[in-house]
Amino acid sequence: MSIPVALDELRTTAADQAPFAYLLTVSDDASAHAVAVTPDIGHGAITCEAGNRSCANARSRPNVSLLWPPARPGDYSLIADGRATVEGSTVRIVPERAVRHRPAPAGGSDCAPVELEPKN
Repeated sequence: MSIPVALDELRTTAADQAPFAYLLTVSDDASAHAVAVTPDIGHGAITCEAGNRSCANARSRPNVSLLWPPARPGDYSLIADGRATVEGSTVRIVPERAVRHRPAPAGGSDCAPVELEPKN
């Protein structure tokens, strides 16, 4: 089921998740790197403070993801994929795709795409 969501609605959806997210980047050896961050969803972008390794990864490979865990067991996680730029220790992510995801009760997964407003 596809649910159109503007960036402002992405903020509302994230507010119903856990109070933090994981920033997922990829290292030089192609391994995943995950750190807990406190994202700020602003107008057109999501920003967060990150450490040296996450920032270096995002500079070299700007396709990153944020994963908000569910606030309660059985609820959806929220995953937002986007392109990152880095200035100092601040990672700025322009979201390109978002989905709400959880394990399906009978196995497999239960996904609900979150359609973002068109890029300007």
